Amino acid sequence: RPIRCLADHLSPLKGKGPGEIDFVVCRENTEDAYAGIGGFLKKDTPDEVAVQNMIYTRRGVERIVRYAFETARKRPRHKLTLVDKANAIAAHDLWRRTFAEVGLEYPDVQTEVAYVDAAGMWMIKNPESFDVIVTTNLFGDILTDLGAILQGGLGIAASANLNPGKVSMFEPIHGSAPKYRGLGKANPLAAIAAGAMLLDYVGEKDAAARIEGAVERLLVSRRIASVGTDSGLSTSQIGDLVVSELKTSAATA
Repeated sequence: RPIRCLADHLSPLKGKGPGEIDFVVCRENTEDAYAGIGGFLKKDTPDEVAVQNMIYTRRGVERIVRYAFETARKRPRHKLTLVDKANAIAAHDLWRRTFAEVGLEYPDVQTEVAYVDAAGMWMIKNPESFDVIVTTNLFGDILTDLGAILQGGLGIAASANLNPGKVSMFEPIHGSAPKYRGLGKANPLAAIAAGAMLLDYVGEKDAAARIEGAVERLLVSRRIASVGTDSGLSTSQIGDLVVSELKTSAATA
């Protein structure tokens, strides 16, 4: 999940804008409490017990940690932060040990660790302190929604569900927004940004950069006033503006 604020007026933070809000969250997406291991005892009685297990495997943790190191290595700052709750969740020691061991292979990447509660605070107070974050499925789900607000809202938040070497999926983090179906109100910028991520992932980096640049120019100039449903433009009108900007940039290149 890239978290990048494209225009000053989109940021909800005083004095923090495009220069300060630019980082990536790598979220493990197959394990943790979302694996569905658990259940109920004595359901719908006064003695009801609900259990949900957090499951982490060395294979799953190392896969995302290694990907995060590779991501940090490609970015200018070469910095990676592990976000966990190892002081309260003993199982997160697996994350700490894996992070330290894999980190030995990446001496060029600066590393740090942060508890999730502190990381949430720092995302608001000092978003510029982050470059790449790697974290669990549960914490990643929460932190990336917080990150979407730092960008301006869910309407600009794109994500990639990556399975290197196999089929991957690119989507807005807000999903399909069925309540706006057929109304022409949904802002398509997050879907367009997800398309740019797909192009970048398959090696079409110039095309991806052109789309990202077109969206950024439209937002900075306020030709698209917001990333929500209150932009005053329909879904098609926003799409047409992006296409027009792409054509203009191609003609002047």
